[in-house]
Amino acid sequence: MKRLLEAELIYGRLLPVDEPHLVERYNKALDGFGIRRTALGSFRIDMTGFSPEIADELGDKDYLDPNRVNRRFVIMTPEQVNLPVVHTSFSNTAALMHEFFSANARAINAITIRDALYGEIEDSVSVINDIDDLLSINEVDFRVLSAEDMLGKAGELRTLVDRLKTVPNAWQDDAMLNRMVELAKQTGDIRQNALVPDKLVFRHEAYWANHFGGIFVFLDDKTTTVICDPSAPGFRRSRPWQVSYIAKDDHQRIFDFLASTKRLDLPRGSWVEGSGLLQHRADMTVLGLVNQSEPTTDLAAADRIWLQTWMHRNASLVARDGAYPFLQEALRTIAATGELKMKDVPPPMRFLVVRAAPGHPDQWLVNRLVAQLVPHDFVSRFVFDKEGFYAAYEHFSEKFREFVVATLTRTYLKDKQGFRRKLFGIKEDDSNA
Repeated sequence: MKRLLEAELIYGRLLPVDEPHLVERYNKALDGFGIRRTALGSFRIDMTGFSPEIADELGDKDYLDPNRVNRRFVIMTPEQVNLPVVHTSFSNTAALMHEFFSANARAINAITIRDALYGEIEDSVSVINDIDDLLSINEVDFRVLSAEDMLGKAGELRTLVDRLKTVPNAWQDDAMLNRMVELAKQTGDIRQNALVPDKLVFRHEAYWANHFGGIFVFLDDKTTTVICDPSAPGFRRSRPWQVSYIAKDDHQRIFDFLASTKRLDLPRGSWVEGSGLLQHRADMTVLGLVNQSEPTTDLAAADRIWLQTWMHRNASLVARDGAYPFLQEALRTIAATGELKMKDVPPPMRFLVVRAAPGHPDQWLVNRLVAQLVPHDFVSRFVFDKEGFYAAYEHFSEKFREFVVATLTRTYLKDKQGFRRKLFGIKEDDSNA
């Protein structure tokens, strides 16, 4: 993991918190959660306020994610909106935080000048025991507090202002007037500064959750589709009249669902040739085979000529795996005819030649699912499924880890937006990846 840290492939782009008054505000938020204060004089935080350094100090990566539901957050500055979310149990945590920042920007800007906001993204359940618990989450409610009680003081001042305006002779109450002056010194003019967030309830859209080995939930007008391990509690039993269940190893049904709901970009010359995605996956396939069969191989010089030589020496292995020959034939077919007829492609191979439909609201979620179904492509896995990438990385050989980090640094990190746009057609950069 040290190599990932040094290359900023994990816990990268976090915000330093190193001023004493900010550390104290963060500690007051921890007090509010009933969590032991940090003794650190400096640490880094992500968009939600999660700190890997404090997680290490506490020995608890889920210190802001108890029971992996009802996510906690600490907002020290409006600048957090531009940070990634580096530890979460739900793929849409970042999207919900973005909505909260956007809907309440004025209040967040005003409050964080003198205070820190903290609280929970409250779901309708407190513990996830089965699929039905996940499906019962339709919306979330941001329960918000402030470390220095700025919200409470603003609310008290607003009540006193209303009393002054409506109660006869209230202006003669010296104690009340003195209290108003005292509060105003701390909150400023609440007529000009909106110190109370305007919107706290947000819709819970399609998502991936890390419960039960990973579960995908897709929402359509009249149907919810769940893709996960069939051993998950509640599979095909929770709300069968409303929910369609697909086993995560049922490639045929997964493909049919994604294609029929127009969530997939099927292989056509209009995007395949310009994107380079299929050739990228072909290269990833060969590299994966090298790692599987010869884990100690030094891949530093693994250019296209090196890979071709290796494939010639290991032709039977490449043929037995089948992915590389299939992708080369697919490229030739698309170049000649402009498309690939998917009915002729074995279901497990289909995900090698597709990507999420650009512009679809679920494109990030679909690309995460596709990345899980194409495990050799560690680059796509890192882009869309970091949790899965980190788990796979733990089982890579040292030589392959070195190569993986070098490849991600040379390709993806060099131009994230350009890389996603070219290979996956993602035009809007709203991922904070």
